[in-house]
Amino acid sequence: MKSMLKKLLVPASLVALAVSTVLPQVAAAQDVTKWRVQSHWPGASSSYEDSLVRLKNEIERRTEGRLQLQLFESGALFKPQETFNAVSRGIIQMGTISPGYAQDKMTLAGIASGLPFAFKNVWEAAYFHKHMGFEDMLRDEAAQYGVYWSTDKVYPTELVVKNPINSWEDFTKLKIRSSGALQKFLDEAGASTTFLPGSELYPALDTGVVDGAHWGAVQGAASMSLYEVAKYHVRPALNIAGTDVIIINQKALDKLSEQDQQAVKQILDEQFWYRTNEYLYQEQVALRKAIKEQGVQVNTLPEDVEKRLRDVATKTWEEEGQRSDKAAEALKKLKEFLGQLGYL
Repeated sequence: MKSMLKKLLVPASLVALAVSTVLPQVAAAQDVTKWRVQSHWPGASSSYEDSLVRLKNEIERRTEGRLQLQLFESGALFKPQETFNAVSRGIIQMGTISPGYAQDKMTLAGIASGLPFAFKNVWEAAYFHKHMGFEDMLRDEAAQYGVYWSTDKVYPTELVVKNPINSWEDFTKLKIRSSGALQKFLDEAGASTTFLPGSELYPALDTGVVDGAHWGAVQGAASMSLYEVAKYHVRPALNIAGTDVIIINQKALDKLSEQDQQAVKQILDEQFWYRTNEYLYQEQVALRKAIKEQGVQVNTLPEDVEKRLRDVATKTWEEEGQRSDKAAEALKKLKEFLGQLGYL
């Protein structure tokens, strides 16, 4: 009997080893944090896959699955304009927006959305954000609402129209889908504007509710199938700006381990440069394809039309600078930079 008992007894060291191999697995399962993410991009938008899905994959890979993102496309949970408040209040942990959607809270939102006809090249906007402190200013203002702000990328915003703009009269007859500071600018320049969510953009162009729209630049328009109903791509850009932003509830971020917080912040900083450069490349490829396969034509604005738009644009800059002391500081910094480049 005693010999049988000895055979049945398991050494304590083996029991401890067995428990130690099970408990980490249980702890690992309990340590997984899941964030809900409301996007302002429809699933069809190129940035939904290239920016948001990429971000999800990078975060989950580099936190080894400890942080997982559940993605919702535009309108799935609530209107895109409500995303900033939802993230601020912690209803969801993360979202993507255009700065224009947060204009009621962020006095820097108009400048972030892109002052019309300010920058001429993408690198200039990137330099202003990252090397001249504008991104830090945005982050500080968003922090007042419990939000961590990170610009996804900087890129041009360009019009697509159903009929070419060959004169000032052609421009002032346009009905344009717009948003943020650009909508105000286009109104003041003489066009008629309206805001529509991305999901309504194609049918509005198709049925003539609007004559033109901006949704990013070439690849944004292509991903939304806008070239099927609007064959003219207008240049130069209306603006070059950080028109897409990733926002995170600060309390949700603070709940992560220090290691994972740093991983998320580093990934966001890397995303800015990765997506800005990738977007430029994709723009060229997309335009070549649209011209070849869909008969798209580049509509370069006549010089007199561009000049009149630039004159109106500089007036709207002053209005944005009057929104707060911080906005005035940002505008002053921008003007100094543009002056150094010889644009002012």
